[in-house]
Amino acid sequence: MPRYAETPAELPTIADTLSVSGLEFMQKILAGEFSGPPIGKTLNYSLSRIEEGLAEFRGTPTFAFTNPMGTLHGGWYGTLLDSAMACAVMTRVPKGSVYTTLEYKINILRSIPLGTEISCVGTCQHAGRSTGIAAGEIRGVEDGRLYATGSTTCIIMPMATKA
Repeated sequence: MPRYAETPAELPTIADTLSVSGLEFMQKILAGEFSGPPIGKTLNYSLSRIEEGLAEFRGTPTFAFTNPMGTLHGGWYGTLLDSAMACAVMTRVPKGSVYTTLEYKINILRSIPLGTEISCVGTCQHAGRSTGIAAGEIRGVEDGRLYATGSTTCIIMPMATKA
């Protein structure tokens, strides 16, 4: 079960990050060897599955994540989709490199009822020397209902090592 960093010192260092492939890094988060990002605790979601080219997060929206109309805020959908899609790209990042999201787009198809457990799956469609492309879906765990989709472009950056 992933654990969350409570302080910056608990996050993996850049040396930790560069010492393993992106897939190994994500596997260490899932195994609890590296701390997961605190945003997961804040927004009530966590990494549940990791494979090469795929990342799945599960979560449950609560009243704390609603907009002034009492429905789930679009930022919750966006954060989960960004996490799943970007982490799917991360699984294809080679040792010695890092990545970051350049842009992402989401399509909210319907409101997720509060208290509904969801699965957010990101799938890497391409990972080259400098870019990664992924798609994502948010579905209900119990009913499989599709709530939102997304797409992302990430930049992959080799990091210079000191001699």
